[in-house]
Amino acid sequence: MRFRRVSLGEAEGHILGHNVSHDGRRVLKKGRRLGKDELAALSRAGSERVYVAVLGPEDVEEDAAALRIARALAAASGVQLKPAYGGRVSLLAPGHGLLVLDHAALLELNLLDGVTLATLPAGRAVVPGQLLATLKVIPFALPQITVSAAEAIATRGVLSFRALSPRRVALLVAGAAGRRARLFEPYRAALGERLSRLGQPSVAAAYVELAGDPERELGAAVAAELDAGVELLIVVGDTATMDADDLAPRAIASAGGTVDVFGAPVFPGNLLLLAHRGSALILGAPGCVRSRARNVVDLLLPRLLLGERLGPRDVAELGHGGLLDELSASGTPEEAYDD
Repeated sequence: MRFRRVSLGEAEGHILGHNVSHDGRRVLKKGRRLGKDELAALSRAGSERVYVAVLGPEDVEEDAAALRIARALAAASGVQLKPAYGGRVSLLAPGHGLLVLDHAALLELNLLDGVTLATLPAGRAVVPGQLLATLKVIPFALPQITVSAAEAIATRGVLSFRALSPRRVALLVAGAAGRRARLFEPYRAALGERLSRLGQPSVAAAYVELAGDPERELGAAVAAELDAGVELLIVVGDTATMDADDLAPRAIASAGGTVDVFGAPVFPGNLLLLAHRGSALILGAPGCVRSRARNVVDLLLPRLLLGERLGPRDVAELGHGGLLDELSASGTPEEAYDD
């Protein structure tokens, strides 16, 4: 493709390179192939020369090029696409799920001249129909060799979609008998809303009264839920984990579980705990989960619902970007957030 400024006499059959306006009104929009009617309109508007894209036999027009690349991306990932217009194609989530990216392949694709793919951040939980990525072909056409190279990269799995399916989830809110009114409903409502957004229709919730022997009381409640077949157990309340020998880790151990991680480089959400018993996963959520502001649970909950058993490295990697910006944007003082 060549981009040139030519006289109207040379412009027929080529693609208009820029919008043309006259007396404050747009006469023709860029990207339009110029025929006799278009040239007559340009002449009436006083144009003598215009920028055009002159395509060669080896060129693929922008819409066709974008659609070919997007189809290769969709075929490799299972995502949906909206047809091209102006060299752009939208890639959409087919359901509740998680966006996964191959960063090296994404970079390789975006290094091709004229090809751009902008995506949501990797690991982002999405809902049906949500925009995952937008593919844009910059020029009015791409060489066939570039389109073929982009298709080859796309088939390697630049992006993929991991669908979320309903799982057996239970919530244990633990605290003193006199704190039930303060703790139970705020935790249940906040976590229920989060799980609903992730396609989980319901969550069982119970309050565990901690009295004379909190370790035994919490441990018995944890064991009962896991014995009943719960796949993801979320423990909240007066159980924030400050140490490996704290209440929640010891209670989980007494129920036959193993602590995998405590503490996370994420704010809000430093006082995180992850554990497991067999294939069942346990999330010890910090107090900040009662807030609607984004916190560590929002980063990890989708992966836990996929059944991923996360370890120290998975959590340590959250430090890059772990200072979540909703806090500064809201102007809420840090003291308002439990760790």
